[in-house]
Amino acid sequence: MAEYYLISQLPSLDGISENAPLPITQEHFTQLCDRFLGTKAQDKIKKLTLSPPKNYESSGSDLIDAWNESERNLRFALCKVRAEKMKKPFDTQNMILPLEHIKVAGTAIEVENPMEAEKILNRYRLEILETLRPMDSFSEDYIFYYGLRLKLLLRIRQFNTEVGEKAYRKIYNSILNGDRLEAI
Repeated sequence: MAEYYLISQLPSLDGISENAPLPITQEHFTQLCDRFLGTKAQDKIKKLTLSPPKNYESSGSDLIDAWNESERNLRFALCKVRAEKMKKPFDTQNMILPLEHIKVAGTAIEVENPMEAEKILNRYRLEILETLRPMDSFSEDYIFYYGLRLKLLLRIRQFNTEVGEKAYRKIYNSILNGDRLEAI
């Protein structure tokens, strides 16, 4: 029942363009969750991440676990495609990566502009998340979906093209020079 009261107070995140201001902040979302959800659900909300751990860890939610698995696979696909492009080995740890992830990673890697590549990846992540959207709009899983969607929408708005270009070049050059940086 508490989910109903929480969700009825959340503004819609559907149809928001990349440049439009968001109707809710992460802080306000967290405050609402703290007010209406139990301790277990609050803990899951606080652990929602766009950078899941390298190895599987159950969150206690099928939706969150599916998101984490997909994001982990996408990150491995990006590493695999980057390594292949530079003719370097990359151990996928015997993972079977979804072909669609590899295709999107390949497309993003070929884009010269890092910001445009990030936009491609972000749109794909939003598509993946949309496939996980619960049918029941008043469920705990819907709140997790909403929290992840909010994080994705906030992430793209935090990019600074100039700062990102410098960081990208630094990382890319360090890879070309043989430095070992963790990509995941």
